[in-house]
Amino acid sequence: QVQLVESGGGVVQPGGSLRLSCAASESIVSIGAMNWYRQAPGNQREFVARIGTAGNTIYADSVKGRFTISRDNVKNTLYLQMNNLKPQDTAVYYCFAIFGKPLWGQGTQVTVSS
Repeated sequence: QVQLVESGGGVVQPGGSLRLSCAASESIVSIGAMNWYRQAPGNQREFVARIGTAGNTIYADSVKGRFTISRDNVKNTLYLQMNNLKPQDTAVYYCFAIFGKPLWGQGTQVTVSS
């Protein structure tokens, strides 16, 4: 059974950076778009970024210019580089893809606080 495992979360001060990873237990070469979502306490899960097989990317307006999504089809890993973090970026971050069926990772906590 394929799994997605996120890592890289933590506590960072405003203006800091983090790099999230999402490792897939199977090849992602033939997988279409891969995504990052996030969910803050009391809020619905929201879209953050998407990357297609050709490397084309889409970002939520709230993160555009600060976050960069990428994928390594050799390492079967999705990344999210987050720069200039703000307190409102605090959330649990999830990766999402369709491996024949919708699949979510377990999430990694990002806390931005001084």
